[in-house]
Amino acid sequence: MLLMNPGPVTLTERVRNSLLQTDLCHRESEFFDLQDETRARLVKLYDLDPAQWSAVLMTGSGTAAVESMIAALVPEDGKLLIVENGVYGERITQIATQYRIAHSIVKHEWMQAPDLSRIAAALDADTSITHVAVIHHETTTGRLNDLKALAEVCRARNVEMLVDGVSSFGAEEIDFAEGTIAAVAATANKCLHGVPGAAFVIVRRDALASAASRTYYLGLARLASLQDQRNTPFTPSVHAYYALVEALRELDDEGGWKTRHGRYAALAEQARAGLAARGIDSVLPPQECSVVLRAYRLPKGIAYEQLHDALKARGFVIYAGQGGLSKELFRISTMGAIHAPDIERLLASFDELMR
Repeated sequence: MLLMNPGPVTLTERVRNSLLQTDLCHRESEFFDLQDETRARLVKLYDLDPAQWSAVLMTGSGTAAVESMIAALVPEDGKLLIVENGVYGERITQIATQYRIAHSIVKHEWMQAPDLSRIAAALDADTSITHVAVIHHETTTGRLNDLKALAEVCRARNVEMLVDGVSSFGAEEIDFAEGTIAAVAATANKCLHGVPGAAFVIVRRDALASAASRTYYLGLARLASLQDQRNTPFTPSVHAYYALVEALRELDDEGGWKTRHGRYAALAEQARAGLAARGIDSVLPPQECSVVLRAYRLPKGIAYEQLHDALKARGFVIYAGQGGLSKELFRISTMGAIHAPDIERLLASFDELMR
């Protein structure tokens, strides 16, 4: 069965076999060697300076990392501006509300790109805003939000960015050097091709130094401090760490994130062109989408449930649209151990269904 949902992904045999390694106690040096290598490889992936950046590991899904980032990095006297244009931006609003973090929202329709003029106006109107939270790849629609353009708006106003990179880290460009990004939250089981259970925040060390303490289990500063000391406050998902470090080794062997970006791009275009030839249109223009996932209009007269079940019977798991979009579109991701012949088989399955 090939998983074409936006994570978890179909594993390579190399990563799957890594789960069969010996059981480890998380208080032994062998585990801390594993933790150290994982953190070092995460920082190295985007050529970051480990003296300036820290990779903070935690056990949980990508949302755990996002929650940890938001709860820690907006100061007690700070205020967050949240850019919403999909489900995951709305989730950050729910997190900020839960923690009683002062925040405001620039809300967009799910199909819209962030309106930079509205964001700039909101920042100019409220100088108490210290941070902007944004989703890099909004998988609600497959849109890749423009971090560079938003960074220019934030830099001009001395505001820092908190980025949900859950479904972009490891396959899309993230310009850490431009100066406004304070942290990026992500997970093992999407573009990195690990398994669920390990998540992380890539965070500037100077931002960590002034982190708030709103959480217990997800406390970012404590996690970072103890990991720097080859320690851990709680029992981590040891086998998920095995898989993550092996996935990072494999990614490095393949040529890093830029090579993975190119591979995803080729597969995404192969799927898009093939579906277009069959009268199935993508929801957004390719230049506005990530290479990780694309959303498509449901074929006329076919409900999502019919399409899903028919493709699953042929060995493919696709993904529904969210909320009201479930009756309009479906989504296909090209993460994981997926290759060009798999896309050809998928397109052949559509031919059978259309007949």
